[in-house]
Amino acid sequence: MKRFVLAHDLGTTGNKASLYDDAGSLLGSAFSPYDTHYAQRGWAEQDPEDWWRAVCRSTRELLGTAAPPSEIACIAFSGQMMGCVPLGKDARPLRHAIIWADQRSTEQERYLAERIAPERVYRLTGHRLSSSYSLCKILWLRDHQPDIYRATHKFVHAKDAVVARLTGNFVTDYSDASGMNLLELKRLAYADEILEAAELDVDKLPELHPSTAVVGTVLPGVAAEVGLAAGTPVVIGGGDGSCAALGAGVWREGDAYNYVGSSSWIALAARQPVYDPQERTFTWAHVVPGLYSPCGTMQAAGASYQWARDQLGQAERERAAREGISAYELLNALAATSPPGAQGLLYLPYLLGERSPRWNPSARGCFIGLTVRHTRADLFRAVLEGVTMNLRVILKALTRQGIEIASMRVIGGGAQGRFWNQLMADMYDLPVKRLSYLEEATSMGAAVTGGVGIGLYRNFSIIEQINPVAHTVTPDPTAQTAYQQLYPLFEATYEALVPIFDQLAEL
Repeated sequence: MKRFVLAHDLGTTGNKASLYDDAGSLLGSAFSPYDTHYAQRGWAEQDPEDWWRAVCRSTRELLGTAAPPSEIACIAFSGQMMGCVPLGKDARPLRHAIIWADQRSTEQERYLAERIAPERVYRLTGHRLSSSYSLCKILWLRDHQPDIYRATHKFVHAKDAVVARLTGNFVTDYSDASGMNLLELKRLAYADEILEAAELDVDKLPELHPSTAVVGTVLPGVAAEVGLAAGTPVVIGGGDGSCAALGAGVWREGDAYNYVGSSSWIALAARQPVYDPQERTFTWAHVVPGLYSPCGTMQAAGASYQWARDQLGQAERERAAREGISAYELLNALAATSPPGAQGLLYLPYLLGERSPRWNPSARGCFIGLTVRHTRADLFRAVLEGVTMNLRVILKALTRQGIEIASMRVIGGGAQGRFWNQLMADMYDLPVKRLSYLEEATSMGAAVTGGVGIGLYRNFSIIEQINPVAHTVTPDPTAQTAYQQLYPLFEATYEALVPIFDQLAEL
């Protein structure tokens, strides 16, 4: 019996292959890195051939020790989103991929804004009109590399490029397509209004499928190279954001999770897209059929704490090195000695500008309210509180549309510290549930999507067995009282400083 699911997560730094059995147990993983190329300012590209080689290497490494290729029930994918990969009819790339981090196509964004109202794009796609998404990158190629544009058979995403080479089929799923600025969310179809405004040929776009769809089988011509048996079913899977939602146990309406890494986001599961009147949030299609994943992402969450550690935590770094522990453990303990509200000290976490909830690249980080009585403990606590208050703004923007949330699941490296979990519970007024696997959610989501797609797993509820809750913290009423006083000041401080941020950006 074929009883293993092979999941590939094509991330920004490399591909991670993971193997799961029919009970959902993680049996092993293998990672294969690749490079990002920054040829010019604002450009970010990767070679799709590197993705293919990484998938082949990691598959052979993993299956060489964990399971024979003949017992793989399916292969499923997660991948980085919002990119642009031009493929020829032979499924080979015509140039490097323009990835999500690339910002070269601002001219194309302005062009589109003159032809269709940005507000209309948001209502259709659930996303702001932005050069970050695939559409503007496709138009940049049309404007600047017309020969490649004309020769392109299909513009696809990272995982789809690998799937095309494995199966010969040019397809994508709804979740990845929802990161193009092209998918009409409510119809789960390409938006005719946007295609017309962009004068884009729909025939150059991949066929749309649910994330659980079997979109082909491994071709005999590539089976040996990739290390799989010919005929192995291929499940399309989803974009990394939506796969992470499933891997975090967010598979029913009203479920929610908070990823805390260098950046941070909050995402929900909902039956309908969420349209924020101020366009502070956006909505993906979920990998779970029938659901959407409203989301808001901030830039400098863990990055703020890392900056504070590097600039203010030399003593803790040195002690941690001597004792073989994490400096963050020591910083958390120090921050816990400061009272809720850090003695009236506010931190605005905009070290990298900001996406949600501000959408202001000129925003800056700052401490407000600093006095001679403040200590390093207050500074570290203020940083964590400022990041979490910013996430609370995102959460309130999402729940203001009528979605009820009973608890918040947390994943990512920043979720390791119980102290930060407690701050989240206090700020969000929700129980916070830290999961057992904090860094595996994306590949777990891809694996479950694949297993459900072929019927190996009965339904999506298996994720609660694969990645169970490790511990739960509940809100502290005393701390909540302090934060209820500080939260409106946090909001008012940002608004008051916007003109200053704009002037600083011009220096």
